[in-house]
Amino acid sequence: MRTALDVLYRLAQALAATCLVAIAGLVVLQVLFRIVDGARKAFGLDPVGLLVPSLAEICGFLLVGASFLALAATLRRGDHIRVSLMLQHMPAGLARIFEVWCLLVAVSLAAYFTWYSGGQAYDSYKYNEVSIGIIPIPLVWPQIVMTLGLVVFTIALLDDLVTALSGRKPSYELAVKGEAWEGGE
Repeated sequence: MRTALDVLYRLAQALAATCLVAIAGLVVLQVLFRIVDGARKAFGLDPVGLLVPSLAEICGFLLVGASFLALAATLRRGDHIRVSLMLQHMPAGLARIFEVWCLLVAVSLAAYFTWYSGGQAYDSYKYNEVSIGIIPIPLVWPQIVMTLGLVVFTIALLDDLVTALSGRKPSYELAVKGEAWEGGE
């Protein structure tokens, strides 16, 4: 089970990185198109008007994908902002109870957002909603990616909750200390 979860987290992280690479590629392509048009104009030719249609919109959707797909991996690596000042000054037993309570709240909120994000994607599918850019992109696709990222994030939080309930340290605590980010001790 541990291996399957780690593969899931890494796959989501790889998809997030792919979204960022796609954004960079599209922006470079747009810049190259502008250079070609500028060169044509410099030589007295009419610019062709090359462009990546709906660039801002597509990059926005890819950024949403990158952000949400990276949530689980960044949690597991201890890269989320966490205020641990209070935990450091509590007795160990009380700190463990508070940590479990925080994870319970986080799992509940993540599950809530996942459910409603999935509902929003379903509504967009049902009503055939599309973006308003040059290219009408069905909104269900970026919403599915967002929901998928939230599903993986919820699973990662649940994974850490089960780990904390079993008396072991959650992945983000191990990662902060420089140990394996997979959650093993």
